[in-house]
Amino acid sequence: MFDLKSMTLPELQETLQGMGEPAFRGKQIFSWLNRGAESYDEMSNLPLALRERLKAECPFTVPQAARKQISEKDGTIKYLWRLADGNCIESVLMRYHHGNTVCISSQVGCSMACFFCASTIAGKVRDLTPGEMLDQVLFTQKDSGAEISNIVLMGIGEPMNNLDNVLKFLEIVNHPDGMNIGMRHISLSTCGVISGIKRLAELELQLTLSVSLHAPDNPTRSRLMPVNRAYGVDALFAACHAYFQKTGRRISFEYAMIDGVNDHDWQADLIANRLKGMPSHVNLIPLNEVDERPFRPSRRTAAFQKRLESHGVTATVRRSLGSDIDAACGQLRRKAQKGEDS
Repeated sequence: MFDLKSMTLPELQETLQGMGEPAFRGKQIFSWLNRGAESYDEMSNLPLALRERLKAECPFTVPQAARKQISEKDGTIKYLWRLADGNCIESVLMRYHHGNTVCISSQVGCSMACFFCASTIAGKVRDLTPGEMLDQVLFTQKDSGAEISNIVLMGIGEPMNNLDNVLKFLEIVNHPDGMNIGMRHISLSTCGVISGIKRLAELELQLTLSVSLHAPDNPTRSRLMPVNRAYGVDALFAACHAYFQKTGRRISFEYAMIDGVNDHDWQADLIANRLKGMPSHVNLIPLNEVDERPFRPSRRTAAFQKRLESHGVTATVRRSLGSDIDAACGQLRRKAQKGEDS
């Protein structure tokens, strides 16, 4: 059994040649799979005998939309996709003036245990394959009718802990014979897995690295994000500075504003100090409340932004999309796990 959808074009060509077929068949199949074909029967330029052989030897599946929520306010769509093994993941389509962005998951569940996030409550189940990541982009586009121009890997899971599959997905979705989404239109998020940041720096990809910071001091960040106990704030910022020096790419820092926890002026001052010498962007995120968590949205977001800007730090407040649906990462999946109605 071969997972053709998770293969790069050279891998597909090699596989088809190994089956006694010409290499160009691999390119034909790659094109079909990357336009959202749902069966080999759709691949009309393949010989019938080959299609029947592929059905038997290389079956593929497509995700099923188990639930779908559409915001009446801004058209944001949240999907709960059911995979072939019955597990569910989330994707979100967000509409901006510069194009349509899809936020995709990289794992089923998450092991990072960030205390304000719904994705991690039930832990990690497994990694997603490159094909399962690709499907989220393809079938969000196909179902919604909205052409996807941007991808953010900020859904369920820690991409750096599934980096081999993530990198293969990026190669596939970036390919001119595939969806051809440029690296500069892709953002890869991490909660601070330094080994992954270092590996990504060596590759010098033209994507945007997005670091989920959420606190600039060790006591607060360790309380919110257990990963900080393995990779402390000093080591994290050192890795970020090294990443910039190697790639020349500006880093985006995600910062969920939590009332009375990480929204103090001294924390804004500390962020500014740690970012000296490194062009960056701080994205302040109004907190999405999670029923199982005690945190509430900050009332000081505007003041915190002004404080950062007083130090010359570029800071913006993320526009709240999908506020009338289960917008926070993991909420829709969590409801499904508990058997609640959407």
